[in-house]
Amino acid sequence: MGVVDRREAEDFLRRFHAEQPGAGDVQRRVRAVRAEIDRTGTYEHTAEELAFGARVAWRNAARCIGRLYWRSLVVRDLRQVTAADDIAAHCFEHLRRADNGGRIRPVISVFAPDRPGRPGPRIVNDQLVRYAGHRAPDGRWTGDPRSASLTALAVAQGWKRSEDPFQVLPLMVGERHGARPEWYELPDDAVTEVTLSHPDHPWFAELGLRWYAVPAISDMTLEIGGVRYPAAPFNGWYMGTEIGARNLADAERYDLLPVVAARLGLDRSSERTLWRDRALVELNVAVLHSFQEAGVTMADHHTESGRFLRHIEREGRLGRATPADWSWIVPPVSGSATPVFHRYYDPVDASLRPAFLPRTP
Repeated sequence: MGVVDRREAEDFLRRFHAEQPGAGDVQRRVRAVRAEIDRTGTYEHTAEELAFGARVAWRNAARCIGRLYWRSLVVRDLRQVTAADDIAAHCFEHLRRADNGGRIRPVISVFAPDRPGRPGPRIVNDQLVRYAGHRAPDGRWTGDPRSASLTALAVAQGWKRSEDPFQVLPLMVGERHGARPEWYELPDDAVTEVTLSHPDHPWFAELGLRWYAVPAISDMTLEIGGVRYPAAPFNGWYMGTEIGARNLADAERYDLLPVVAARLGLDRSSERTLWRDRALVELNVAVLHSFQEAGVTMADHHTESGRFLRHIEREGRLGRATPADWSWIVPPVSGSATPVFHRYYDPVDASLRPAFLPRTP
């Protein structure tokens, strides 16, 4: 939250003007920004610079396989919003707009930035929608173990949890860094959930599983030209394996592979029967089937892998590298059956900007 680095600001402005040739005189803009930094310790992006920076931050996101559509990101300029009540209301509107009647669209809502001596607001939740999780005295989990600390924080502030394994957590917002967050129940019309079923196994619906439609990440800082926006929730749409192979299947999450395998009647006496693999495939079939039946946008890992290679090819024609973290790009199901498995990628450059960065304490 110190003074903005003039070199970072200038590097961004020159990139913006290079890729947006109609943006005007770059030297005039650089001089104005230098003067503003000298006077205030920071500077204000134009609406066009903000939108460009947010989209390029997505383009630079080395862990994201869905970057082909980075230009389509809808940027909501909410930099004048600082009050927790208003931030929460705009986050709920973000979810409504992103949901778009099931035709999920990529959206980012950018709230007030950090300024020298005046830190911006923070959203405590790692996603705008998350399910609560807590451990019972007998050691069994209810809900999502990943959300245990957030659930405990909400309960400590007066929120009432239930025994529903898919209870939506409240949104917690702090008006500035270090401030005690306020909590807000998410309105029903802001959260679309998909009930899970299987095309071939009627019993699957009896498991009572569901998942939310919009994966809106809310605990990362958007950095553009040295200016940091600590509250800038953004979303794309789900790839099926994110839910079917991780959220519902990981042993430290909902751990449903043994449950599904038992209902399938699989032999679990040995790992060599590959019961986990077979249950994992059927769980993913159910997720893809259910979202399709509900009319909610979702990509499968084979299609999304092909799209990512198209993105790399397109960026290469424009003379731009595409940094990628192989361990995140390769899907957690049937990795070697997808084209992204069988190649190397440009190395990840931690200094690449604009970028979405892990939240600093």
